[in-house]
Amino acid sequence: MGNCCANPSASQSEKRKGKKKPNPFSIDYASHATGNGGHKLTVLNNPTGREIEQKYELGRELGRGEFGITHLCTDKITGEVFACKSISKKKLKTAVDIDDVRREVKIMKHLPNHPNIVSLKATYEDDSAVHLVMELCEGGELFDRIVARGHYTERAAAAVTRTIVEVVQMCHKHGVMHRDLKPENFLFGNMKETAPLKAIDFGLSVFFKPGEIFTEIVGSPYYMAPEGDVDGDGYLDYGEFVAISVHLRKMGNDDHLRKAFQFFDQNKSGYIEVEELRDALADEVDPHGEEVIQAIIRDVDTDKDGRISYEEFTAMMKAGTDWRKASRQYSRERFNSLSLKLMRDGSLNLNSEKR
Repeated sequence: MGNCCANPSASQSEKRKGKKKPNPFSIDYASHATGNGGHKLTVLNNPTGREIEQKYELGRELGRGEFGITHLCTDKITGEVFACKSISKKKLKTAVDIDDVRREVKIMKHLPNHPNIVSLKATYEDDSAVHLVMELCEGGELFDRIVARGHYTERAAAAVTRTIVEVVQMCHKHGVMHRDLKPENFLFGNMKETAPLKAIDFGLSVFFKPGEIFTEIVGSPYYMAPEGDVDGDGYLDYGEFVAISVHLRKMGNDDHLRKAFQFFDQNKSGYIEVEELRDALADEVDPHGEEVIQAIIRDVDTDKDGRISYEEFTAMMKAGTDWRKASRQYSRERFNSLSLKLMRDGSLNLNSEKR
């Protein structure tokens, strides 16, 4: 990949001047959204309206995530109840975040009505948030039912699997990849055992055309297949399979995380500093190396002291991680870069694991 994080020579700098594309991740759109004299951020191209309170009454909180809160939502005229996901514009800090919301809405509008896909009823946007009014699913997550039941019969498991496969088939038929299929993203319509199971959360979904090849690491790591083409030859050999399997298991082990932290903390100060991170990832991040380095510090350094403590490092590696903890593209980039670096370097000794 080349040492994109090192200081380039004068000739290299001159060649790059004027040719570098603007990095959409480095612009903090939220800070410019509604400040004094700043422009107002517009996310949706054609929302149903601006004032959601004119038609709906927002009630109790149903859940919350990194980007917003979901409330019970009641139509003031008909009394019909829905779920309203309100996404705070303050959380949409980059062009990627904004595009993710736009694409999620576009995909939900694009997909046809289906008994096993949650439907989007209306969209609203005001100065502070984007509001998505959706079908209400009161039966809870598939994950919680699995835990509550303890086990499924083969017939019951087959029925659930069939529903999930039918959802995937419907999405693919209409040129959509969900990219985050997991029990937490399937909700039951009601509390009955016979309740319909519905797919939710198209925040990581994308449109695709037949024949397109996708290589981005997306989704929830705990549900990802344990594979990684480390040498980039297009094939997964036995060594790579063992390596990634062992690596993912070790990411939850405190002893291994301590050794991993020490790999980055070269001066043994107890912190990973910017220069140490830059040196360690010199071969891993490209083409916007410096922006990625700064984004890792910004996302992981929660106490904002300009360096990464062991606690901050372990929180990031264990939570994974969860691509939604921060700007999604950077979250994927930081975990992929740090994780691959650890897997490739000598801190992961496979010899003892293979015995």
